[in-house]
Amino acid sequence: MRARLTASRGQTSLMMLGVIAVVLAGGLVLFAFGNAMGARGRYQRAADLAAISAAQVMRDLYPRLFEPPFLEPGVPNPRHLDEAEYRSAAVAAASRGGRRNGVPVRAQDVTFGGSTFGATRVTVRVRGQTRVGIGRRDAGGGSARRPGRAWRALIPIRANATAELSPGAGGAFPGQATGGGYSGPLAYRQGEPMRPDVALAFDRMAAAARDDGVFLAVTSGFRSDAEQARLFAAHPDPKWVAPPGQSLHRYATELDLGPPGAYGWLAANAPRFGFVQRYSWEPWHYGYTRGIGSSSVGFGARGGDGAATRAVQSFVPSRYAPLIVRAAQRWSVSAQLLAAQLYAESGFNPFARSPAGAEGIAQFMPGTAAAMGLADPFDPDAAINAQAHLMRDLLGRFGSVPLALAAYNAGPGAVEGCGCVPSIPETTAYVARILGLLAGAGDPAAEAFEVRLIE
Repeated sequence: MRARLTASRGQTSLMMLGVIAVVLAGGLVLFAFGNAMGARGRYQRAADLAAISAAQVMRDLYPRLFEPPFLEPGVPNPRHLDEAEYRSAAVAAASRGGRRNGVPVRAQDVTFGGSTFGATRVTVRVRGQTRVGIGRRDAGGGSARRPGRAWRALIPIRANATAELSPGAGGAFPGQATGGGYSGPLAYRQGEPMRPDVALAFDRMAAAARDDGVFLAVTSGFRSDAEQARLFAAHPDPKWVAPPGQSLHRYATELDLGPPGAYGWLAANAPRFGFVQRYSWEPWHYGYTRGIGSSSVGFGARGGDGAATRAVQSFVPSRYAPLIVRAAQRWSVSAQLLAAQLYAESGFNPFARSPAGAEGIAQFMPGTAAAMGLADPFDPDAAINAQAHLMRDLLGRFGSVPLALAAYNAGPGAVEGCGCVPSIPETTAYVARILGLLAGAGDPAAEAFEVRLIE
């Protein structure tokens, strides 16, 4: 009996040791695969950061794709980029992003989407492997490799990430002026709104001031009548604060500039850039006086024959320039915006038809054409006028150039549903292309892109 009890205890002990060994082995296997999952997470983070790095470079360089290759015949434009340079810079950024996170990114693993020209999406794929295993260490610290005492495996790791340039909705800065004497698009300098042509002129003046060691600060720009009313209520002295409805700031041509140390430079140099000091007792208040012929607000200068002279971009066929300018003037929409839109819609083909059924130079769907009173979408004059009318309505409705363009392409409902440019590849590429054309032409109405990780 004693012998049988001893044998039974021995068997139980062996079973317990076996269970412990199994549990330990399972724990080691789980630990090994945990390490593999950790490596997988590291690769995914590296792919995400590499894609974002590439997209950020694309965002910064995108407008340069649309700048003219030559400043004048025989004089290259150093700011112009072709598609190959644009993509090469994004690949280099993705490689740097991966390297900083310990994961190599090969050029062939960076691909682009959105359009064949001016890509707006970038995908980064990273590949690697990690060694997992369990085993007894030998005296030298290496893993035991005798059969049955060690297990080793190489597990492949794959991670993908896609980032996109998404046209911003305008955020806290409205893209369209309302409530004053001007209702066109707005550009911003140092957070202050003004007409786009005024912003361009200020940029030139500020650059000249910097060359002379003077910094120009913008303290006020466009003000609506309601804003002016609040100012006047706080300081009801018409010598210093104009009553609502009488301030020149309502026209988006006026800038209050500083600091006081810049007043002397402004007095001597501002007229060279089209700015005049409005009141002798306000050395900070300058107004832009070249605005009637401004292309960026849609009021193009005209020659003696009524033809538009410099209201639209150079890629606009001469036969359509007067039609675009006339429609821009009628509906208070930027002529350059309309021109860039027509270029993206049809390439100025008045007989264009899309697979979806859009027709004419402005690519109206039959239902939209009927709603706009457009009887013949293949009539360029009528179609461009309807395009300007619709864009005026969409700009007023959404208060943002990108959102208005998105609504023109995908429909107002899609934009209202998210309060953004919908994540529809065709729509995001369409909006980005037009904003790129505007930015390349030097129009600050083209708003900044946002970079977002989409998968």
